[in-house]
Amino acid sequence: MAPIIFHIDVNSAYLSWTAVEQLKNGAAVDLREIPAIIGGDQKSRHGVVLAKSPAAKRYGIRTGEPVANAFRKCPNLAMYPPDHKMYREKSRRLMEHLRTFTKEIEQVSVDECYMDFTGIADRWNSPVDGAVEIKDGIKERFGFTVNIGISTNKLLAKMASDFEKPDRIHTLYPEEIKEKMWPLPIGELYMAGKSSVEVLKKLEINTIGDLARSDPKLIMLHLKSHGKMLWEFANGIGTSVVQSEPDEAKGIGNSTTLSEDAATMEEIRPVFERLAQSVGGRLKKAGKKAGMVSMEIKYYDFSTTSHQIQLDKPSNDPEILKETACSLFLEIWSGEPVRLLGIRTSKLTDEAAPEQLSIFDIEMPKEPDEKHKRLKKAMDELNRKFGEGSVMKASLMPKRAQNKMQDKI
Repeated sequence: MAPIIFHIDVNSAYLSWTAVEQLKNGAAVDLREIPAIIGGDQKSRHGVVLAKSPAAKRYGIRTGEPVANAFRKCPNLAMYPPDHKMYREKSRRLMEHLRTFTKEIEQVSVDECYMDFTGIADRWNSPVDGAVEIKDGIKERFGFTVNIGISTNKLLAKMASDFEKPDRIHTLYPEEIKEKMWPLPIGELYMAGKSSVEVLKKLEINTIGDLARSDPKLIMLHLKSHGKMLWEFANGIGTSVVQSEPDEAKGIGNSTTLSEDAATMEEIRPVFERLAQSVGGRLKKAGKKAGMVSMEIKYYDFSTTSHQIQLDKPSNDPEILKETACSLFLEIWSGEPVRLLGIRTSKLTDEAAPEQLSIFDIEMPKEPDEKHKRLKKAMDELNRKFGEGSVMKASLMPKRAQNKMQDKI
């Protein structure tokens, strides 16, 4: 039996959840029925549109654009600040509800997840019937709506859920790709960012079908490994494995929102180094080593992606975590500005557990020599005594601090 994968996505999550909460507290107006956005202070770093109502969309307001632009398009726009604590609670309750159908749930962001429906499909006449029950149950129970995409792998299910919104169910089975997906503009392909789209259009690739029928070697010549991935996506090739893990197995990780969007590896590498130091330190404190490392990217337009790899040998060495994260990043980075970066580790083992040596160990980043081991140990002891970050490499210091040091020299 072919896998049956659902992609479940909350419609305008931040705005919907804010509207539901306001109505519960006696509000007379539903934000989803008027021109409204969730955004921040126009003067702050977060002064962009995070979510919009259907009425706001009709004014041409787009997610990710500056709040000031949105008000120019619609002066009477209603705006409310985000409440991330409330969103996390709404998300938690939604995922708990979905797990009453099956434990095979992979949450990929606060407002979306994949569900492996294969094992429970025999409870309904068809996958669509099951999706209808789930979708309508969410609306009745929680007061907000979702889109559900259905296919045989995660990629196509994701693409299907992005078809017409809100409160809809769409299928995109492999035999439907040519009819439903190939006519779409190339910019609607999952992971086809602005810079990639510009390159593809110069190659006269304007639709997803154009890309699917292109020579993958030509695409890779211009977009490298990211181009190969896009070509595979255009042909419906994607993973079907829903990675559901119990909470206790999810491991240790950290992420950071950048003060300014980063657009070069020169800016990105020090961020991964700081994150790796933090994650490696927490692993050591817990007496653990990680067998799996994953890297997360959130772009300037709030789209997210992640990539992971199993290590040849479990490690908690920050240098190995950093180099692994950088390698993963380069494999999938679209070249567009990055807003958030993260490193997460999983498949944890006890630090004292015996290790099986691999012939591939020589390909791993080299262990530090005795001199550097003593230096790292001394730094760890000072940070434990005086607080995390008391002592750090100069390369990890913020640029302003580095410039001040150079001025003094």
